[in-house]
Amino acid sequence: MTQPIQPRAGILEIAPYQGGASAAAGVASPVKLSSNENPHGPPPAAVEAVRAAAAGLHRYPPTDHAALRAAIGAAHGVDPARVVCGVGSDEIIAFLCQAYAGPGAEVIHTEHGFSMYRISALASGATPVEVPERARTTDVDAILAAASERTRLVFVANPNNPTGTMIPEAEVARLAAGLPEQALLVLDGAYAEYVEGFDGGAALVEARSNVVMTRTFSKIYGLGGLRVGWGYGPDHVADVLNRVRGPFNLSTPALAAAEAAVADTAFVDRCRRDNARLRALLAEGLAAHGVASDPSHANFVLARFADAEEARACDAFLKSEGLIVRPVAGYNLPECLRISVGDESACRRVVEAVGRFRARAA
Repeated sequence: MTQPIQPRAGILEIAPYQGGASAAAGVASPVKLSSNENPHGPPPAAVEAVRAAAAGLHRYPPTDHAALRAAIGAAHGVDPARVVCGVGSDEIIAFLCQAYAGPGAEVIHTEHGFSMYRISALASGATPVEVPERARTTDVDAILAAASERTRLVFVANPNNPTGTMIPEAEVARLAAGLPEQALLVLDGAYAEYVEGFDGGAALVEARSNVVMTRTFSKIYGLGGLRVGWGYGPDHVADVLNRVRGPFNLSTPALAAAEAAVADTAFVDRCRRDNARLRALLAEGLAAHGVASDPSHANFVLARFADAEEARACDAFLKSEGLIVRPVAGYNLPECLRISVGDESACRRVVEAVGRFRARAA
């Protein structure tokens, strides 16, 4: 019998998002390197802020997020009035698709881009348009060639996940200038804090009316478990997003932790420096065993194997060693494994394990 109650067109095309695995069969305490989490954990000030907020859990949180927006403005040099806060940057992405896409519209993303771009486009009823990358790097010319009168949103992660690659700010500006007038460029800066001196696209937001930036507290700030993100855009975009945003979308503990975390610039600087050192250790160690990777600007390395079969075999071997990494076949990269930068012990264990795997396979 045919079910008469049907979802909107496009919903059943969504493959549910698969997060990084956290368990390995037969391993009691595996090392999780599958979700790009900060091995330092959250800033101590954020932990204390959550404890302090616990006594007020019977109260609704503020609807305007004013304190957090002010703290973000102070830390990043942006106008708090144009900051919109969400449940991770994922929710800002969903708001943008809900507000600006829809049936008949097209949403552009790159072939190895974050899967939530496609999911959010389909959920809004829009058509996702996948464009090729060049050597696992965003190709501005390919995006401009794909843009049309139906394009409403263009999503570009810079640095990109899961590739770790990055395009220069001049290329991002060229893309923004070349898009159709009805299209918004969305710069996903989830990993922007890992790049020394990089503003994630904030200056371009200030200079243009068709650029929006998204950021997250889940990566360098270590607050993945609380789910806090934010967007920054022109006045007209901030106004629209606040009209579709739920009034109590962020909890009191989440707001308190994020406000404390964004103010702790010393913590962020320390994490950035440590990540750069250990990322180099990981990439160079893998290369010494014949496993290539592109220069990464994030907190992970995309390890490239000979083919999908070798990548699957290495993934299984690492799991047997208690090391959980991320297969990325779903990102059109079946021959690759994304390996988060953990602490020094974890990085060395990965390098040693991959060395044993390669020696055994030789």
